[in-house]
Amino acid sequence: MHSGSTLTREDAAAAVEMFEEGYSAKSVAPSTGLAQNSIQMLHSRWQVRGRSALDTRERRLYSFETKLEIVRRHLGGESGRLLAEVYGLPSPGTVGTWATIYRRDGEDGLRKKKSGRRPSKSSPPLSETDTLRLENERLRAEVADLGKVRALRSRERP
Repeated sequence: MHSGSTLTREDAAAAVEMFEEGYSAKSVAPSTGLAQNSIQMLHSRWQVRGRSALDTRERRLYSFETKLEIVRRHLGGESGRLLAEVYGLPSPGTVGTWATIYRRDGEDGLRKKKSGRRPSKSSPPLSETDTLRLENERLRAEVADLGKVRALRSRERP
């Protein structure tokens, strides 16, 4: 199972066995005392992948073109379950998530985002006069600090 899952491997295996016996996700959750949403997600994966829904899978990255094609087919009426099977997606919920993003943000929402912090807005370069003025202020502050340090040291000596 996925490391972030609320189901233990044993819980998931027991639930999959019940699915294979014909039980629905709605009936499995109360009878096992497990969370309804976790069982429903497992059931969706099981419908697409069968018993291999118990196996941890490597995360795959899908190209923008593939995502766009899947979303367009889904919005054209094809089921998320069928598309998940055809394209090897982890679950039908992935198709729904991409469709929601597409409706909200358009095609750009499906594009890969750059990771990390955005660069800060850089200020225009200072003129030589301004650079010298800033250095002069810094040096004056440094001289003032050194004067205070000397004064404190002279007080400490008897």
